[in-house]
Amino acid sequence: MNFFSLFSDVISKFCQSTGFAAFFQPGGYKFAIMIVVSLIFMYLAVYKNYEPLLLLPISFGMLLANLPGANLMLPEMTDPATGELARGGLLHYLYIGDEYGIFPPLIFLGVGAMTDFGPLIANPRSILLGAAAQVGIFLAFLGALAIGFTPLEAACIGIIGGADGPTSIFLTTKLAPHMLATIALAAYSYMSLVPIIQPPIMRLLTTKKERAIKMEQLRPVSKAEKVVFPVAVTILVILLLPDCAPLVSMLMLGNLFRESMVTEKLAKAASEYMMYIITIFIGVTVGATAAADTFLNAKTLGVLALGLVAFSSATAGGVLLGKLMCVLTKGKINPLIGAAGVSAVPMAARVAQKVGAEENPSNYLLMHAMGPNVAGVIGSAVAAGVFLSLKTFFESMAR
Repeated sequence: MNFFSLFSDVISKFCQSTGFAAFFQPGGYKFAIMIVVSLIFMYLAVYKNYEPLLLLPISFGMLLANLPGANLMLPEMTDPATGELARGGLLHYLYIGDEYGIFPPLIFLGVGAMTDFGPLIANPRSILLGAAAQVGIFLAFLGALAIGFTPLEAACIGIIGGADGPTSIFLTTKLAPHMLATIALAAYSYMSLVPIIQPPIMRLLTTKKERAIKMEQLRPVSKAEKVVFPVAVTILVILLLPDCAPLVSMLMLGNLFRESMVTEKLAKAASEYMMYIITIFIGVTVGATAAADTFLNAKTLGVLALGLVAFSSATAGGVLLGKLMCVLTKGKINPLIGAAGVSAVPMAARVAQKVGAEENPSNYLLMHAMGPNVAGVIGSAVAAGVFLSLKTFFESMAR
């Protein structure tokens, strides 16, 4: 073999070993499509500021999953010839935190430590708005059943309507682990896109006059109330629905760290350092589940469509109850705060504030919207607990 022939073979084998070669194989166009989708999400995160803390790691994880040859989500495999164990990719090991339901309760711990339940305590009617927003969960559940998903799968699809990524992951690991990648991606994608999806629905269902309503200032809430609240909720909810204990307990423990005023360092560690670290891990690994081969199929796209229906109807349910409460209180409640009943904290509350301020620049709805928003967090966890308590019944239905 002469030098030029050897050089040609080396170059040929090198080219075939690169990820670029995969784009020219059958189905290689799918990688290109998903890379473009990931870049669009990055653009929305960086240049449109659409929840970058979530959308940027998700989009980068999606990019990594669709770069042929990277194999960052490759699972451990045993070589049948030698019996040796080949290590998996980096993101495969991080994804275990999602798969085993470890990360979701830790996220709830951080959410609790950074959340002020004062607006909910000051205005208990906010619980009704948070509950109304959960209607999207059950509508999507029924819709998924109607088109052929099993009851266990339908429950996981429905929970997307709560716009609560950790709860979606937690429930899916218990009921339909084979759908974890699709459900997690859908839930976190819609959480990230709250500023895009919610405002058109809010404007469609409300009048200009309703959006401009200024609400009265909330009453001050005492320290005793704020300390008793997480303890009381923990006892009540866990005794009622033991299956949601991991989520509710961590949410309320984090809040107790915050409100007791004697564990500031623990509250700061949970709400800042730990919260941001776990957010990175969840975001990147959830994005990395969107591999071209598994994502671009009819079933996955059907889940995404049902998830959008769930989230949209949840937003509509909260706004419509807000309109009813506006009528019953003779114009004292701005219906926009009902949209914050989905549990995307504090994103949905900020969207309600933004839409209200567009009609009335002096309007300050953020604290009023935080009441339904934190009620929605509890509500989605309770909805997950309801589905978990019905697991045996769902399994009997599927047989």
